[in-house]
Amino acid sequence: EDVIRDVAVCLVGSEMCIRDSIDGVYASYKNNPEDYRIPGFALGGEAELSPEGFSLGHSEIVFSNNIDDKFYGQFTLAFAEHDNEIEVELEEAFFETLSLGAGFTIRGGRFYSALGYLNQQHEHAWDFKDAPLVYRALFGNQYFDDGLRVSVIIPTDLFIELGAEALSGRQYPAGGNEDGVGSWVAFANIGGDIGVSHSWQAGMSYWAADKIAREYGVHSHGGTAETPLFEGDSATIGLNAIYKWAPAGNYRDRNVKLQFEYFNREDEGGLTLLNSDPIETSTLDSRQDGWYAQATWKFARSWRTGVRYDRLDSDNKGSDPGVLDEAGLVSNGHTPKRASVMAEWVPSEYSRIRLQYNRDDSYQVSDDQVYLQDTFSIGSHGAHAF
Repeated sequence: EDVIRDVAVCLVGSEMCIRDSIDGVYASYKNNPEDYRIPGFALGGEAELSPEGFSLGHSEIVFSNNIDDKFYGQFTLAFAEHDNEIEVELEEAFFETLSLGAGFTIRGGRFYSALGYLNQQHEHAWDFKDAPLVYRALFGNQYFDDGLRVSVIIPTDLFIELGAEALSGRQYPAGGNEDGVGSWVAFANIGGDIGVSHSWQAGMSYWAADKIAREYGVHSHGGTAETPLFEGDSATIGLNAIYKWAPAGNYRDRNVKLQFEYFNREDEGGLTLLNSDPIETSTLDSRQDGWYAQATWKFARSWRTGVRYDRLDSDNKGSDPGVLDEAGLVSNGHTPKRASVMAEWVPSEYSRIRLQYNRDDSYQVSDDQVYLQDTFSIGSHGAHAF
């Protein structure tokens, strides 16, 4: 439905829709952001903190259009700053069917997985500047891959969506050179309205990958750069629930949104410290889970505020505790958690200035984190998903 709304808003005749989101950030930390770790979790993907001071955030250029009366296409380039260098990444390049009938839709190419609720949203649509801790710890902020998705909306009064994805398994948190299907996802969403002022949605998702080769970020130990490599089987289950309130259905002036997600990942296989001399290995039997809960309140047409709380837990075992420790998989009794508060000025749907504070206890030394973020959209934007 969101894709159809995008097409309806963006297209005039057969002209292509081009839209941009420009993101800038000022970040301040009490601790050194380069020392960021989460005990009990080996981080990968793009889980690092934003650079201190002024930097380019996550900016995007999106090209989209109807291909014909049967297919829609979208192409997204992302620009971000890493290690003082601007990187360009192909985030999305997919087609989607428009007229299969019977509620069925097929999407193919590169896209954000339906694993979880927030994962399917572009960063400029997030309610907070940074990803929840559980997304940072398990998915390296956000999970996308190449593959095929089939979904169906059941024709009932209650919204019911079922779907499955077959993916390459080459992207974190999978990894490796897969020739066929390297990972897969199954998901289900259900939701509805309560009168004209209330709406809700709940979902469940499951991700699995066998015989993966997952590389984490580089760790420095004793002057030697070591890269942890996990090889084995991995599975993640996720639950989410969202509630929205808008008086008489008018969300523009006032609204409230409550959002909750929980993920549990289990890994079984072996862990190797690459570049160690001699090569160090260990078995790994890992359980990692986490959740976040957040609430946002739009109390005036141009002003919104929100609070969020994150919490993680891990239980990692192996034949060589020293290897697990060097990989960052030993929690030492620490429970990672974080509390966040944000306020933002939203003069229109195309511009936003956000101030956010995190009290981050995800690692042993508490960190005070402050973000000032500006996000501007250029071009026609359709409605976001629920």
